[in-house]
Amino acid sequence: MTTDDPVAVRTVGVDTDGSHDAPGTGTVVRTLVDDRVASRIAAKDATLWGPAAEHEAAVRLGWVDLYETSRPLLAEVEALQAELRAEGLDRIVLAGMGGSSLAPEVITRTAGVDLLVLDTTDPGRIARALRTDLDRTVVVVSSKSGSTVETDSQRRAFEAAFNAADIEPGPRMVAVTDPGSELAEHARAHGYRRVFLADPNVGGRYSALTAFGLVPSGIAGADIASLLDEAADAAPTVYADDPGNPALVLAAALAGRQDPSGRLDAGTRDKAVIAEHDAGLRSFGAWAEQLLAESTGKEGRGVLPVDVGTVDAAGWRDAETDATLVALGTPVDDHGPQVATAGLLGAQFLLWEVATAIVGRLVGINPFDQPNVEEAKRATRELLDPAGGVEQGPGTPAGAVSVLTAPAGAHVESPFEAIDALVDAVPESGYLAVLAYLDSEENSQAELLRTVLAGRLDARQVTFGWGPRYLHSTGQYHKGGHPNGAFLVVSGTPTEACSVPGRPYDFGQLIAAQARGDAAVLTDKGFPVLHLHLGDRAAGLAAVLDAARGPAT
Repeated sequence: MTTDDPVAVRTVGVDTDGSHDAPGTGTVVRTLVDDRVASRIAAKDATLWGPAAEHEAAVRLGWVDLYETSRPLLAEVEALQAELRAEGLDRIVLAGMGGSSLAPEVITRTAGVDLLVLDTTDPGRIARALRTDLDRTVVVVSSKSGSTVETDSQRRAFEAAFNAADIEPGPRMVAVTDPGSELAEHARAHGYRRVFLADPNVGGRYSALTAFGLVPSGIAGADIASLLDEAADAAPTVYADDPGNPALVLAAALAGRQDPSGRLDAGTRDKAVIAEHDAGLRSFGAWAEQLLAESTGKEGRGVLPVDVGTVDAAGWRDAETDATLVALGTPVDDHGPQVATAGLLGAQFLLWEVATAIVGRLVGINPFDQPNVEEAKRATRELLDPAGGVEQGPGTPAGAVSVLTAPAGAHVESPFEAIDALVDAVPESGYLAVLAYLDSEENSQAELLRTVLAGRLDARQVTFGWGPRYLHSTGQYHKGGHPNGAFLVVSGTPTEACSVPGRPYDFGQLIAAQARGDAAVLTDKGFPVLHLHLGDRAAGLAAVLDAARGPAT
């Protein structure tokens, strides 16, 4: 898809009409134009999402003009990068979750610069990061609240590691946070090199062009000024009340025939499969996944994003060479309805943010809150509560695969039977989420579970998320979106221990509590849940993959 516009959308086989007849007439887009939705977003009109959402929207629209308001950051980030390089500090580690990590990840991967994104509590992965090249390491601690358990634990671990290596921690630490947060106070009290305060009127998943996205990316070497320029170039297009506005077209395509009742009639789309072309953006699907899932997955409705990586991995034959492709509905194949979005990264950030906010209006939800995210956090805290005994995690023998939770009513005695029972329990037109609380580097083959299980589920989609990363992304949709999911949680005995200084638990206990806590929340909601624990990760994963493939034919 080639275009002279800074950002563009092309649809194939997509009905943006919203009715059950006259497909392709664009009624939804014309209604959005008549209601001046795009220009009202540009004007930060908090009434667009109804009275119930107005209070939240009034303090969450700072993202609309970040291409202008973030420009004062550029000189400060450039100066800091030069300062660090002059001191030989060129290994940048980002401790952050959700919106604090996903945007910097796509920015730096697209730019081809190194940034170690540490959005995990896996003790092996944390331990490797702590013992690698500390003499040239700077850690960016990124959290809006400053109290996110994963980020706070990583901060504590790095400060202790620097001290143990006779390196003063403060000059090696940079904080990105909201004004008045616990992290801001801690950073100032402990002599952090820099404290960047972000706009508190921007939610985490809309924060790509705030300090949360720009600071770690900029000091790692990405051209962040160009990102703002790209978004500024796209702004007149995405804020125009015009039927050709690509944000309106993308929003209408994503929302499909959903309505504010959450009803899924025949032809309704509640899923969007996102794939990147090899020559395009890097990790964009993971960023868009969080944006869509947390923004729309609530009150029993929304759009489930399914990030499948590259177009080649998706198996689509008619791929654009310069676009991010989105296949809509179920089943999805290369002949079904598709949307292709094209543009440079800064422009696509703004396009997808505007479109997602509009999807919220179309399906009748508040796109700026995340009412179900706290549930898994609360369950984790209860399992870690010293008053009740710190959760140690399951004592699965080495090499064994234990079934900790099975779908209700299923009698299982082996992983093969357990996975068969889970596959049978996936609702018709529903989805299966694979949630792996493992090491994304050393246990990367866990991602094969998505494609293997997708081969058994035909029209039903399969998503994959690394835990606890997904808790800050699709975790909101799993609990608040359309209630048609089933869940495979996979955890494993840690390969090494790693302490959390100042806490009565270590990283192994923390990740075990997060896995068991979220599995418990999903089970309590009545969803089919299978939680498998691996005594030996490599051998256990091989066994689970064999079980996922099903009986030999």
